[in-house]
Amino acid sequence: MSKKFFEVFPTLKVNEELELLFHGVDVCKVATNKRRDYIRVQIRSGHLIRKSRIYELEELLKEQLFGRARIQIRVEEEFSLSAQYTPENIMSEYYESFLEELDRVSVVERNMLQNADISFSDGNILCLKLEDSIVAQGKKEPLCAYLEEVYRERFGCPVEVRVLYERKAESRLKYNEEKLRQEVEAILEETEAAREEKAGEEKPAKPASKPAERGGRNGYRRRENGERKSGTTWGKSDDPNQIYGRFFDDEPIELVQVVSEMGEITLRGKIIKFETREIRNEKTIVMFAVTDFTDTIMVKMFVRNDQLADILAEIRPGAFIKLKGVTTIDKFDGELTIESVTGIRKIPDFTESRKDTAPEKRVELHCHTKMSDMDGVSEVKDIVRRAHDWGHKAIAITDHGVVQAFPDANHYIEGLDKDDPFKVIYGVEGYLVDDLQDVAVNEKGQSLNGTYVVFDLETTGFSAIKDKIIEIGAVKVEEGKITDRFSTFVNPGVPIPFRITQLTGITDQMVMDAPGIETVLPQFLEFIGEAALVAHNASFDVGFIEQNCRYQDITPDFTSVDTVAMARILLPTLSKYKLNVVAGALHISLENHHRAVDDAGATAEIFVRFLEMLEEKGIHDLAHLNHFGAQSKDMVRKLPSYHVIILAKNETGRVNLYTLISKSHLEYFGRHPRIPKSELVRYREGLIVGSACEAGELYQAILNDRSEERIARIVNFYDYLEIQPLGNNRFMIGSDRVENVRSEEDLREINRRIVRLGEEFGKPVAATCDVHFLDPGDEMYRRIIMAGKGFTDADEQAPLYLHTTDEMLEEFEYLGSAKAREVVIENPNKIADMIERISPVRPDKCPPVIENSDQELRDICYAKAHAMYGDPLPEVVTERLERELNSIISNGFAVMYIIAQKLVWKSNEDGYLVGSRGSVGSSFVATMAGITEVNPLSPHYYCRNCHYSDFESEEVKAYVGGCGWDMPDKKCPVCGEMLAKDGFDIPFETFLGFKGNKEPDIDLNFSGDYQSSAHKYTEVIFGTGQTFRAGTIATLADKTAFGYVKNYYEERGQRKRNCEIDRIVQGCTGIRRSTGQHPGGIIVLPHGEDINSFTPVQHPANDTSTDIITTHFDYHSIDHNLLKLDILGHDDPTMIKALESYISSPAMDNEYNETDNRFDATKIPLDDPGVMELFHGTEVLGIRPEDIGGCPVGCLGIPEFGTDFVIQMVVDTKPQTLSDLIRISGLSHGTDVWLNNAQDLIRSGTATISTAICTRDDIMTYLINKGLDSEESFTIMERVRKGAVAKGKCKEWPEFKKDMTEHGVPEWYIGSCEKIKYMFPKAHAAAYVMMAYRIAYCKINYPLAYYAAYFGIRADAFSYEIMCQGKEKLQYYIDDYNRRSDSLSKKEQDTMKDMHIVQEMYARGLEFLPLDIYRARATKFQIIDGKLMPPLSSIDGMGDKAAEAVEEASKDGPYLSRDDFRQRTKASKTVIDYMAELGLLAGLPESNQLSLFEM
Repeated sequence: MSKKFFEVFPTLKVNEELELLFHGVDVCKVATNKRRDYIRVQIRSGHLIRKSRIYELEELLKEQLFGRARIQIRVEEEFSLSAQYTPENIMSEYYESFLEELDRVSVVERNMLQNADISFSDGNILCLKLEDSIVAQGKKEPLCAYLEEVYRERFGCPVEVRVLYERKAESRLKYNEEKLRQEVEAILEETEAAREEKAGEEKPAKPASKPAERGGRNGYRRRENGERKSGTTWGKSDDPNQIYGRFFDDEPIELVQVVSEMGEITLRGKIIKFETREIRNEKTIVMFAVTDFTDTIMVKMFVRNDQLADILAEIRPGAFIKLKGVTTIDKFDGELTIESVTGIRKIPDFTESRKDTAPEKRVELHCHTKMSDMDGVSEVKDIVRRAHDWGHKAIAITDHGVVQAFPDANHYIEGLDKDDPFKVIYGVEGYLVDDLQDVAVNEKGQSLNGTYVVFDLETTGFSAIKDKIIEIGAVKVEEGKITDRFSTFVNPGVPIPFRITQLTGITDQMVMDAPGIETVLPQFLEFIGEAALVAHNASFDVGFIEQNCRYQDITPDFTSVDTVAMARILLPTLSKYKLNVVAGALHISLENHHRAVDDAGATAEIFVRFLEMLEEKGIHDLAHLNHFGAQSKDMVRKLPSYHVIILAKNETGRVNLYTLISKSHLEYFGRHPRIPKSELVRYREGLIVGSACEAGELYQAILNDRSEERIARIVNFYDYLEIQPLGNNRFMIGSDRVENVRSEEDLREINRRIVRLGEEFGKPVAATCDVHFLDPGDEMYRRIIMAGKGFTDADEQAPLYLHTTDEMLEEFEYLGSAKAREVVIENPNKIADMIERISPVRPDKCPPVIENSDQELRDICYAKAHAMYGDPLPEVVTERLERELNSIISNGFAVMYIIAQKLVWKSNEDGYLVGSRGSVGSSFVATMAGITEVNPLSPHYYCRNCHYSDFESEEVKAYVGGCGWDMPDKKCPVCGEMLAKDGFDIPFETFLGFKGNKEPDIDLNFSGDYQSSAHKYTEVIFGTGQTFRAGTIATLADKTAFGYVKNYYEERGQRKRNCEIDRIVQGCTGIRRSTGQHPGGIIVLPHGEDINSFTPVQHPANDTSTDIITTHFDYHSIDHNLLKLDILGHDDPTMIKALESYISSPAMDNEYNETDNRFDATKIPLDDPGVMELFHGTEVLGIRPEDIGGCPVGCLGIPEFGTDFVIQMVVDTKPQTLSDLIRISGLSHGTDVWLNNAQDLIRSGTATISTAICTRDDIMTYLINKGLDSEESFTIMERVRKGAVAKGKCKEWPEFKKDMTEHGVPEWYIGSCEKIKYMFPKAHAAAYVMMAYRIAYCKINYPLAYYAAYFGIRADAFSYEIMCQGKEKLQYYIDDYNRRSDSLSKKEQDTMKDMHIVQEMYARGLEFLPLDIYRARATKFQIIDGKLMPPLSSIDGMGDKAAEAVEEASKDGPYLSRDDFRQRTKASKTVIDYMAELGLLAGLPESNQLSLFEM
């Protein structure tokens, strides 16, 4: 008695597919042997089950029911199938299962069956034609017995197996003598080199042989001078390969085997990470990671400082060593490390470098880099370098949909000799959409009111060639109405696959008595008559009808209309266009989906509805329908896409390629950038188009058995066809999604078919690798990335590495030697020869042109100079202006100044100050043009009234190098008015160099509130379409990559040492994730130029909802071509604007108002004594240090000076002047300028804040004053400020250092230069300090305005609950945070910073008002009755949008209840409950309901 499978095994967990497959299966018997270590399960099924599924079931039964028990499970199946399963059909359907089963029995028998020619005669005689060999004759009997037994026992269908033999054919591939000779020579050379290296490595210093010199048990040896030296402290060995310790020659162990403490071991590897840490007792810990590429381990050594130099000379990243030491669990991090090192030896690089030794080399035409979104994992420079080193003449770069690797590839080419013929072929693997396919195919102008036959087929599969029709359902539509129907089953003559039965409900029994297609097709054609055909996904259904017409010698000439295509243009908002989805969208009933007659009826109703919609759009015939569909970009975004290779043949092709990339991102982006065929045809000049990989249009057409006519159309579209190694597509063999590939032979046959098509249509066929990583070992990086993206088959990586010529010839051996050579070597080289050597970026500079900009700049500058200094101008002013203007204008930079001037003036006109960044403040022309407030002239007085000026008096000269605002107040000797003070003494050469040819960079800090307006104003200046945001490329960062790697191994139950994870992380970083935009960068395109001649363009992060367009290339790649404006957003101008607004408002009791006497921050004096007092103590604020947590100065919350780091700097330097503050700003922004440098010099008294190096300008000015050549001084400044000297990358430094010494530059000054890694320009520091000074002035004099502005603009984590409940509550939280200071989160750290400012506000006697939901603003602090009211956004959990909603809702009057509040504001219940806890909803009942007693 049998039971259903899942009744017998109810707890077995299987996937949905297996559950469906075994749902109706009967279990006839479960038996075991006496030892109970073998279980046999006999099953009977009414449908065919492949052997792979049986094996999968056996594994699940063993794993889930018996775990680790040593029990063997065997499932024995038998089938009760329909009469459609003839012996021949069984072989066809069960062939792969025969091979899989034989593979477990005998590989020889499997290969015999796989290579046999199989035929049937007389129904049940199975004929095998085998290759005549001893093996075949010996294995004939067991193979025949196996097949006869399976047919008889499993299928109940006895057959007789007969065997015929044929003679063995000779191998078709023979290597030529030249190739063999070169291979032998290369092998001999490598062997000789390896032997020499080994001889060098194993030539140790001879160990002492005398017993007295060997040393005893304690490891001591006696030296010639009689000293005894410990065996653990080592002197310099005579052996040049011995780096450290004593000689050893043990065999190294692979690091992957070092998983626990193993005592002393020997290992070899490459040093990949290195650091030192000095400890007590004049020793240093040397720590370095060593990898042998199976794993990595950290080595820790304690080295005496006097030995350190010798050790560090050899132990460095990149060195290969052999090491002996003891495995130890590190007590600090718990990691297994190597300590107690007894010996280290130098060894040669033991890694095998792959080489291409073929006499004639191939060319790779399909290669991905790290710019292929989270797919390629190799750097483009490494790929190009490898191809060049292998002797290839070229290599193509073809990333998925993008060309962002081009600039880096070009950088490598630029580094080659000018006469080097190697070239990069620039291309893309695009996503091609066939939009040339009409909605109505082969239309003949039919009216939409004509006659149409809407039909649907059910088939045994997807191939019109291999599969059969099993049902036809059709509906005739005339003049928009259904008039007739046609429905019939069709006997396919073959079994209906189980999945088709499950999908359609049609069984073999239902079609057994139906007529065959030879009978049904003429009947259906008669029903069609002259009507046009309509179907949902018409190419499928019509393709089957057309193919069966050909089988019956009927020439098809149908007009067919696709309702899927119609839906894409008429229902563009749908995400999918399956029949049930479209029917649902149109509210059309669809019952018995996947039955032809019902689907045809639903499709007919859809078609009729579409006819009505087209009528409303004025479309009345098929010709106009096609025209309407061709205009739809929505349709392109929804159509299926195929991969295509597009290569730029010349400069025209490069621009056309960039144009296609731009259009694919801007106009046709849908999940990925799509290129419509129509656009490719339009821009095809200068391009070469290849058919790409298995995802290409041609490969898919062959795979899905498309008609010969369609394949011919596809082949004709391409310039060359592509085939790839079998390993690339081996994933299809086991895939349930691919029906027509069951073996490698199927893959070979597809490639052979492509080769035949190339011959037939005269298209070259090129073999490519589809490179995604450089070497086989690099697949690990791609595996980890794909696993991180959620791919379940990530561990089954195809061999997508760069193959050598011989590897590719071997891959395609099955094509024959001549054809293999043609596709691997000849054709790719011919294609490469068709392509010119081009640069992917234009070499020329193309600044924008503004009419008369030179003269306009000169006029603006002189007008401002005359307004300040009178006419005639002082000589120093005229000299500086002329020197700068001549340099600026002669080098073509005037237009940059005019652009900056227009932007700054516009911002000022709109009420927002602009701060300058960088060294633009070094330019007096920039000052006179109104671009910067920083006046770079030497300190001076001038009179605003009579234009008297003083640049030369001894009193003024005393401030040279400092700041004019530090000079004492003085009255004009001419008119008696108070003189203005100015001048920061900054040389122009810092900006443009002494030759005026340094590329200027005008960076401007606009208010964050005004930044977008400034960006839009660039379009007003240059015109719409002439400005683009500077693009950036976001790549996988170390931290994210670390997470990917760690998660990968943890999910697989593997533990890796952190140093090994770090190693693997380095192979995963830099992979493109997305694109973005520079925060303020604007690229300006000159009129008359096409942006695509410089770079493609796109939306940032491919966000199609934004109107922002960025450069496709990272802006650094094109900043030598096109002008980039830095229009940055900054808090300082925003805060100045807010302060002006608060101080001028009626809420403040002062002399200012909002109309005719507004407070103007630019009039704040920069020599206010109160401001300087902030940097000396807290008295000016009326508080004591203990009131604010012990902070000794009052500059908390002042930009540039409010952090703990800079406050300590202020305390150390004790600034007395504005000049000192500027120098502190320079120090604080530099890298290794203050810490371990100026700080130590100032504390030791070696230097002061005035003499230490604080800004980059200091170096040049100081060296010139010391007598060094001005150009040399400038160069030294540039090298030092960029860190080239500190990083050891300045080759001229020894000469510079010598020259400096000869000119009396002190050692401490030179030493300070050698530590600096980055320096701030003085002009930048001055601009920042000027803004900060004004804010500090307001802090002292207008505290309420200051705190309102600070909290609203600069506070990052202001909290109403924590900060607005009074001084005591605040102190409670400060104490709590102080206790937990070592473990505070980032948000808590921000909260702590804001709490200190609130603490200071309370200490000054200022208070907050309780938040009033009716009066509070969304995000702005208000001054009411001398107190601050916080905004609604200060409530934790309420974002800005929610706060705006509450503010708006409160304008409509009082809330009736909390329910009313919730409904009107849309606030979340959590926020409302929190507000209630804070007492902000006091008096509001829970709901609006009134009781009878309240009425």
